[in-house]
Amino acid sequence: MTGPSPYSFRRATPNDLPMIRRWLYLPEVIRWWGDPVEQIELITEDVELAEMATLIVSYRNRPFAFAQHYDAHQWPQAHFDPLPEQTRCLDAFIGVPGMMGCGHGQMFLKSLTTALFERGAPMIGIDPDPENERAIRCYEAIGFVAGREYETAKGPCLLMTLSAPSCLKAP
Repeated sequence: MTGPSPYSFRRATPNDLPMIRRWLYLPEVIRWWGDPVEQIELITEDVELAEMATLIVSYRNRPFAFAQHYDAHQWPQAHFDPLPEQTRCLDAFIGVPGMMGCGHGQMFLKSLTTALFERGAPMIGIDPDPENERAIRCYEAIGFVAGREYETAKGPCLLMTLSAPSCLKAP
């Protein structure tokens, strides 16, 4: 028997931006997300958009990660074009060094993807850097399947997809 999940999600607000900014300056986050100044500007804009779900992820009520999800076709990115309508795309990172590399990413992403499928998403896409082996292993562990690599304006990415379980697919 399992109890309630120790992971929780809430909408990020402008008050969270200083914490997110600190997280973006971690070397492991910079390595995969790039320039923290540019990223905080984008996230600052996204926090106000209804179309972009920007989330603070907590473990036992302690914020430790950032995630966002959005409609694959809302922002034109050629590598998302083949994905079915209503597919959600994800971006995420862990912002607390002591919580990296010990399964938290896998656990919170499994919880988040389940919630997105329950809300009707037929598929979820994620596009890590092909060299980000830790992230790719995490995504594969929860069922994402690697597709092809694409060259984007921000560099190479590996399109990975996770399909809704058959019990949650629309008839």
